[in-house]
Amino acid sequence: MSLVTSKEILDAANEGRYAVGAFNINNLEFARAVMSAAAEERSPVMIQASEGAIAYAGMKELTSIVKSLAKDAGVPVALHLDHGRKFDVIMQCIRHGFTSVMIDGSSLPLEENIAITRKVVEAAHGAGVSVEAELGRLAGIEDAVAVDDRDAFLTDPDEAAMFVERTGVDALAIAIGTSHGPRKFKGEPVLALELVTEIKNRVGIPLVLHGASGVSYDIVEQGEKYGAKWGGSKGVPDESIVEAIRRGINKVNIDTDMRLAFVASMRETLWTRPEVIDPREVLRPAIAAIKSVSVGKMKLFGSSGKALTLS
Repeated sequence: MSLVTSKEILDAANEGRYAVGAFNINNLEFARAVMSAAAEERSPVMIQASEGAIAYAGMKELTSIVKSLAKDAGVPVALHLDHGRKFDVIMQCIRHGFTSVMIDGSSLPLEENIAITRKVVEAAHGAGVSVEAELGRLAGIEDAVAVDDRDAFLTDPDEAAMFVERTGVDALAIAIGTSHGPRKFKGEPVLALELVTEIKNRVGIPLVLHGASGVSYDIVEQGEKYGAKWGGSKGVPDESIVEAIRRGINKVNIDTDMRLAFVASMRETLWTRPEVIDPREVLRPAIAAIKSVSVGKMKLFGSSGKALTLS
């Protein structure tokens, strides 16, 4: 089927009290793995690319890959720009067929964030494209996004209500203590889950959780067995994700978990099969590893089987 907007997918998730996974891709292998998982699980899905991924793989190339795969997936698929910071890149995404964009003005003063978000909303909505924005900042690193722990702050419910009213965004990413990258917590994971409830009660629209990878111990162990240096990696526990969804999260971003699975699989293949020279022999199990992660997330988020209600 053709690509749909994230608003269509997330409004249904909001009404149904579940979440949809938004999976970052950088190439054909990642896209195929996630799309295969969505088709198998009969789950709506959001495929997203960062500005860094677009610079790496190409705007036309990534868009063409996702559009082609979506036609045969048989489930609702949205193509989303993750952490868009440059207005011209956001406009290029809209022109090339992205059905959803994120404007990340979270590093700006509040009034500047509101102003740039309103500008993007006006342009995107005029083209029938959904918009996600962010209020509050996450610690960690994801592509070009870097925020030190000392500069990270949680989303204020009063500001969130005012921000949504003044910008007209379709979804809001909030900061409740997660972070980007594999080392999300130095100690025990502690999230401000009560903020999800407070903000949801104030804004009503779909809420988004960034930095939500679980960082599987088994995958980290697999990678380190074959030479990876991933010590100290720690992600968000599944039970925290489930509780956040129960309280009102409707979109959960996943990137790190797929990267770890992909690289761990490739390390194992290259280590245990040194005779291999065919890249397909290296990539097939890596694709399967990403698909396995994606299937698990769809089940965890409650989106499995929900494509039927959107078709």
